[in-house]
Amino acid sequence: MSLDKRKVKILKAIISSYIDNAEAVGSRTISKKYELGVSPATIRNEMSDLEEMGFLIQPHASSGRIPTDKAYRYYVDDLWEKMLGTNSANIEQLITIIEEKADEIDSIFKNSVRILSQFTKYTSFIVSPQLKQSSIKRIQLVPVTDRTVLLILVLQSNIVKQVTLRLNSPIPSDQMEKISASLSEKLYGHKLEDIGLIKESLIKELYHLRESGNESLLGLLPFLIDQIGKLEDYNVYSDGVTNILDLPEYNDVVKAREFISFIEDKDSVVKLFQITDGNDLAISIGSENEYEQLRDCSLITATYKLNGKLIGKIGVIGPTRMDYKRVISTVKSMSDAMNEIINQSFDEDNKE
Repeated sequence: MSLDKRKVKILKAIISSYIDNAEAVGSRTISKKYELGVSPATIRNEMSDLEEMGFLIQPHASSGRIPTDKAYRYYVDDLWEKMLGTNSANIEQLITIIEEKADEIDSIFKNSVRILSQFTKYTSFIVSPQLKQSSIKRIQLVPVTDRTVLLILVLQSNIVKQVTLRLNSPIPSDQMEKISASLSEKLYGHKLEDIGLIKESLIKELYHLRESGNESLLGLLPFLIDQIGKLEDYNVYSDGVTNILDLPEYNDVVKAREFISFIEDKDSVVKLFQITDGNDLAISIGSENEYEQLRDCSLITATYKLNGKLIGKIGVIGPTRMDYKRVISTVKSMSDAMNEIINQSFDEDNKE
């Protein structure tokens, strides 16, 4: 039994109605709301066929039908082909909004994930570039107290990482400036993953900075270099985590708590984004998700690249009955905007 045109129209009508209302759909609703040119009785027969084919289920004997993951997959695959070749709408306007008050890549990520959540009304994520592959641009040590220093690391992609360090004994601020300048000079252009390989030679080169009467540097330099090399490989930006609570699917407090707990676990999110395929735009629906906590959700992801090389991903998690056309379009537009912003920022950085 195949999906003829009438079945396709009825299935799409049911999906559309369920996306809007989150209520099981009956034949009378379809007949009144959508002009399909057939009677409610015919619609009921077609709905029975669609149920037998695995596209619909009936939650209760007296209720209407709701779409299955198989139905959403059919719907999305049909939609996918039509959308992949389309240009992103209002991309220049989107770039302007993202770049507002954003003087660093870190700010751009925060703005982007916030905007993505606001536009879709779902939970959004951005997984930042793999830092181990990033090159160092500048290092700055900023005294906070006599025994506390803020290590600021600026990478070539303008990502800024900060680490608070505690000292065994105070180091004069003028010597901090010398250390910062020397570290910036010696480490400029080195990838984070290579720091451990040059640690010993770097310490020998910087030993001359030690001033008589101040042995603190002997212990500080190895510690500083270790901290630079141990920076987290990924950073995860998220927004709209609690948006799920507004959805009827998550009225169950236990279910909502499990979802939020999963989403707030950075390692879980990173693994989730690594599982998705390597396509520039990808989607997993309901039972296609590996994690139990996301079996009632759909995940739409897109990549962003630097000079054509994949460096990170953005994504939206929402219910399986999400408005796929709107969300896919939004995620695609955000991906295109971030590609332009990041590549422009990188080019400008290289021209300095």
